Amino acid sequence: MAEATCIIGHKRPHECNEEVEKPQKTKKKRKIDEDTCQNQHKHKEKKSRLSAGLFGEDCEISHEQVYEFLKYAALGKHHNATQPSWCRIYHQRHLAKVVVIVLQEVSQLYFYRFYLQFKHLRRAFQHRFSLLPTSANFIASVCGEGISMKHQNSMQGSASASTGHIHKNLDLQKDPIIEKYGEEKHGLTSYILTLEEMRKYDYPLEGSPGCGNYVHTQCESPRTDSSPLFGLDCEMCLTEKGNEVTRVSLVDAEGRCIMDDLIKPETQILNYLTRYSGITRKILLPVKTKLPEIQDKLKKLLPRDAVLVGHSLNADLHALQMIHPSVIDTSLLFARHKGRRFKLKFLAKAVLGKEIQCENKVGHDPTEDAEAALELLQYFIDQGPRKVEELNLEMVLSAANLMESSQQKSALQLQQNGVQKQSSEPPSIPKSCFLDYLNATGQKTLLLSRKELASSGLYQNSLSTLNKQVLKRAIQEVPLSSFSVIQFSLHSEHVAADLVAEVHEKMRIQLADMLTVYAGPFDKDFCLKSLRREFKKCGPIQSLTVLTETHQPHICIQYEVLEAAQLAMESLNGADVAGSCIKVQRPVTVMMLDCDTLIKELEMDIENEGVIYVAGVKKTLTETDLQEKFSHLKDLQALFWPRDLKSGKHRNYCFLKFQTSESALEALKDINRQGAEGIRLQSRKALTPSHLHRWICHMDLKDGKPIQLAHHILHVKKEQLSTSEQDLRKKLKKLDRSIKKLYRSLENNTLCVVLLPGVNSVYGSFSGLGLMGIKEESRSSAC
Repeated sequence: MAEATCIIGHKRPHECNEEVEKPQKTKKKRKIDEDTCQNQHKHKEKKSRLSAGLFGEDCEISHEQVYEFLKYAALGKHHNATQPSWCRIYHQRHLAKVVVIVLQEVSQLYFYRFYLQFKHLRRAFQHRFSLLPTSANFIASVCGEGISMKHQNSMQGSASASTGHIHKNLDLQKDPIIEKYGEEKHGLTSYILTLEEMRKYDYPLEGSPGCGNYVHTQCESPRTDSSPLFGLDCEMCLTEKGNEVTRVSLVDAEGRCIMDDLIKPETQILNYLTRYSGITRKILLPVKTKLPEIQDKLKKLLPRDAVLVGHSLNADLHALQMIHPSVIDTSLLFARHKGRRFKLKFLAKAVLGKEIQCENKVGHDPTEDAEAALELLQYFIDQGPRKVEELNLEMVLSAANLMESSQQKSALQLQQNGVQKQSSEPPSIPKSCFLDYLNATGQKTLLLSRKELASSGLYQNSLSTLNKQVLKRAIQEVPLSSFSVIQFSLHSEHVAADLVAEVHEKMRIQLADMLTVYAGPFDKDFCLKSLRREFKKCGPIQSLTVLTETHQPHICIQYEVLEAAQLAMESLNGADVAGSCIKVQRPVTVMMLDCDTLIKELEMDIENEGVIYVAGVKKTLTETDLQEKFSHLKDLQALFWPRDLKSGKHRNYCFLKFQTSESALEALKDINRQGAEGIRLQSRKALTPSHLHRWICHMDLKDGKPIQLAHHILHVKKEQLSTSEQDLRKKLKKLDRSIKKLYRSLENNTLCVVLLPGVNSVYGSFSGLGLMGIKEESRSSAC
């Protein structure tokens, strides 16, 4: 992978030095200016600033890196927070506040397809980076697993009244566990399934269909809160009759295993299901015990007032063909919305901190599972529903799923690179939310999103107005919070698969058109090789086609980078090439009508400040040679020399980053002057921020279809989808304005991070985008 190479290790010039006035006429005046500068120096030392090494292909940041960055921004050097290597925060303790804005369901694709609509975002934030897309809870992945509505700012008095603050007690009433059991602690009898619940969840009951031959445990004595508890779990194999029990375990309340028996099925086994059951042919071969013997043994072991505990225990009782009147099902005890259930493996880890059903074991251990279910119930009884709710299991699950997905992707990438992953440690649940530390020290934190407002019951407006309410409350509450997470969302129709596909196709075609130039006319006997050589001076060529449909020959060149196409337009249009005065122009299509405006805005993009593109670099040079070649340029900060994705060799162009825009312009003039003197280098202002350059290089611009055919396919779909895209364009423009209003309301020296999480869809994954900066008065007024 190509990396940014630091050329000169100059420290960033102090802002005070940049503002020192020219020498004055009198010594007295000079003395006053020096004193003023010193005062400014002292004052500006207290201002925080960022220094991010995101130039080149080092601009893709993981969720873990964002987590560490936000943690350090919030905590400084406390609570094991460390200065992130990819972006340093100078004078962190002087940060006024930290504000994270999340644009849910928005990706780099949307940002650059509707680039002109994001007028504020692309001008206000100095640093930009790519993010891997996520399908899990994005906020939990960058702020920690514990982040939830419990981090809402608990403001009091008039502030609370004016904003309609959602109190935690109201949130608790919405939790399925609190809805079912209340907040107070109860004895075990409160958690025994009722007859109606047993019928609803398919527990074997007397008189129920298919239970005519089932054996009753005869445990009919009344249950009390001191009744004995027993954990039960079974493993099954697939037989001619279906799933039949082959192993059963019973554990008492002290965790002692009082029964762990193998069972010979009645019919022939078709699949031992060893991966889950742990049962093999060798294990069952000597077994003679039949199901009736196990049923009799269970009846003798269980006291008359026994309560059975298990996870989805109905399946175990059906497999045993037994009826028991008093059961507690941990899959229902830890209630979730919409009938969903937590897996036992997850609950054991998240609640008890125990690893069960480990990958390095063959099959599940029913004794271990029975014991885990029993301990989960005991935890629930001892701690009560309120404490269980505070575990934020939904958030922990989302974070765990995210980590698992990330690990799988990393493992796949390692395998593709021929590297075997070496790790003996099992996957662990992600780190806790660092905002807990702020709350513990009395600092206010805020999590505000459209979803929370809509689900709170306090807001009954349509979805289209909830973003406005998020903005209104954010402007009121962010000033009172040390760390805020504000989430805006798009409507589901704006992230529909067909619309994402249309936007992606249009983006692909637009990029292809912007990279394409037509040149001509030429004489009929022109030399194609010399033409390729001439146009290649502007940058790498992806394809060159001769067009013979015209009266005189023309050529169509598709470059690999935007700067090369623009340089060809500027340097070769009207030039004498191959004995002809040629015209160089881009394709004329509907999507290209804004091309000139887009090029101008890309040049002024804050990411491109002080960056120039240089073409004509010899591939035979080494990095040391290139560094020496440009070492005379003033204030050169870094050099990015891309490599070919297939061969790994350096390309014939590079990007130079300077400390100031003025130094970049001077270097631009110097390089082009050398070009006029016969040296092959050509240069212009950069158009593509580093992460966008990476994206364009990885994007398949042809996609197997000629551009003309792609335009035709898009035209066929246009009538159906253009309205949705126009609506999406308006919504994104409104989001940009909302961020602008919120940003302007922030206190100076506030770190503001805007995160576009990216999306995963059937049409592929689309990377996210991060933008960040520390608000300054001068930049705020400019934006």
